[in-house]
Amino acid sequence: MPIEVTPPKYITIINAIQQRIQDGTYAIGSTLPSESQLVQEFSVSRPTVVRAMEILRQQGWVDAQHGKGRTVRDRPATESRALPAHTTALLNATEVGDVTILQAGEVAAPPRAAAALRLPEGAAVIARRRLMRVAGVGPVELSTVYVPTALATDSDVAAQEPLTGGVLSHLADRAGVTLDHVVERVSARIATPEEARLLELPERDALLTLLLTVCDSAGVPLLAVDILIPSSRHELEDVFPLG
Repeated sequence: MPIEVTPPKYITIINAIQQRIQDGTYAIGSTLPSESQLVQEFSVSRPTVVRAMEILRQQGWVDAQHGKGRTVRDRPATESRALPAHTTALLNATEVGDVTILQAGEVAAPPRAAAALRLPEGAAVIARRRLMRVAGVGPVELSTVYVPTALATDSDVAAQEPLTGGVLSHLADRAGVTLDHVVERVSARIATPEEARLLELPERDALLTLLLTVCDSAGVPLLAVDILIPSSRHELEDVFPLG
């Protein structure tokens, strides 16, 4: 069975608070629930709540004043930053040449994808699973694109045929959505037997995992891409300016 990864509890709190600010549940200038209330609501420890609130403060979602609690700020302005080269390549990859479509169609969202898309676990989504090979190297990437069914209705994401322009440009054209920014989460784990077989890896070899969540300008997730790459066949490198 595939290994499903549940997001850390502080991430669950951050996602919930951001969603409530965006949908108006917590109005700009209003006071957030106390730490004790959040501890009770999310069934977590106080340090977990404090960590989530500090990240929200650093990101500009809330203000914290001693003795007055935490209040909601306007949606923070997103600092312009170039998309890392490896993320650009992963998101814009076409499905021609050495890409095999392993699966395309409606599935129940696994926990990792559901959390990224802010959907209930098991909600219907369109999944597009792909295996990429490089001549002389072998399989270098196993990825699954998850798209909410409502967004995929007028698209070919569920088709078995390759999308020559890539999934992002296809959805932008067909669904008429504007893709604004990407949230990237990087982790590592041991490959499952099925993953090791598809990627032609030794049993229990390590995988680098990248979860890319593509959002609109309001921060609403539009699609998620769960990418598995063999650590022995990839090296990610980027250059960033200082200051």
